[in-house]
Amino acid sequence: MVRIGLMAQRISWTSRRGFVAGFSAVTLAGWMRPLAAAAQPPQSLTLVARLDAIALQGGQQELPVWSLQPSLPTLRFKRGQLVLSLQNALPVSCVLNWHGLDGAQAAEPLTAQAPLAPGAGATLSLPLRHAGTHFCDLGLLADGRGPMSRPLALVVEEDEPPKVDRDELFMIEDWRLGPDAGEKIAAPVYSVNGRMSPDITVRTHERLRLRFINGCQRAAVALKIEGHDARVMALDGEPAEPFLARNGAIVLAPGGRADAFVDATSAPGSARDILLHDGKEARAVARLVTASDPPVRPAPLPAPSPLPSNGLPAELDLRGALRVDLPLGGAEWVSPASFRTSAAPAFQAKAGRIVVLAVTNRAEKATTFHLHGHHFRLLDRLDDGWKPFWLDTLTVEPGQTQRIAFAAEHAGRFLIEGAGADWSAPRLVRWYGVS
Repeated sequence: MVRIGLMAQRISWTSRRGFVAGFSAVTLAGWMRPLAAAAQPPQSLTLVARLDAIALQGGQQELPVWSLQPSLPTLRFKRGQLVLSLQNALPVSCVLNWHGLDGAQAAEPLTAQAPLAPGAGATLSLPLRHAGTHFCDLGLLADGRGPMSRPLALVVEEDEPPKVDRDELFMIEDWRLGPDAGEKIAAPVYSVNGRMSPDITVRTHERLRLRFINGCQRAAVALKIEGHDARVMALDGEPAEPFLARNGAIVLAPGGRADAFVDATSAPGSARDILLHDGKEARAVARLVTASDPPVRPAPLPAPSPLPSNGLPAELDLRGALRVDLPLGGAEWVSPASFRTSAAPAFQAKAGRIVVLAVTNRAEKATTFHLHGHHFRLLDRLDDGWKPFWLDTLTVEPGQTQRIAFAAEHAGRFLIEGAGADWSAPRLVRWYGVS
């Protein structure tokens, strides 16, 4: 059984010194790639926000949802500029909420993008600076006001793709509707890519890149493929020093992402459950089914090299950092519908300054913290280093303070989100500025 908790407490990490040594070799190349990508012709995408329906099980009444069309399994793009056209076919105003797009000030919800009225449209220019697994949804304003908002994954591909046989999305969503699609029940129902208990078919010795996204309303989840190791390659869209998930379990906060390489090691004709634990019980949400065909190669592939850097700094000099205490909740935090940029910011930083936030949860239940605009390091307790990965989303346990640090690289006004672990807990926001 797996118990949900902070990732830093559940996985054995390598040392910061070892991470920096391996990371620094690709830092220069990481800085150069975004500059080269900027010269590429703009890419384009048209999305329509609309009322849709989903049937999770055969014969079950369809459930109303807010979705973004086209609802492709994954939107895939190269680094560079993305010109996005959004049409609102919903009966209420909406705004896109992005996870993972650092420095996309022009598309920042509420601070730059006002809610889009019914029937209206808008065109945005998004900088796709970093390769990785990202997503967007309509949940910021929809929160608790209507049907569920379904996330839409967006993948920015590496310039040099890693050696894998398959690259698959694994989007987890939770639902709390009864058989008549109108009665709320206590136990949630979980889907994978909009389906109940799907099979993922592989061949022996095949290597999969599974892009796990926790698209649940409020639930943190742990995922484990029985009988298989999961080598985590990226978290929240940013490359990490590869590591084997402790006990095979990957823990994700709501909105969190993890790219994991999984080598299919089971015998042909066998099946293994993919388990999800939400802190209350474990259940099978999918299966990894090994086809009866001969192995794809005689032996598994060797351990992979790290994914190429996106150019985030290998070192953060904390000595002159701007230090801010940031309690979650309180009068300064408001609902997205009540948000105004005229309100005082949580903090303001000069561009290029290192910022250290002490994020404190004084509530009785866990709270999810999501920082827009920048990825951050999770600092060690003694302020003598950091975990060897970048995050944009973090679960803070009751009564705890987590300290994070980031380089305020991108100018603009960006949101900070907080939401309790309960299904109906309100989403609250503030903003911070970089100039």
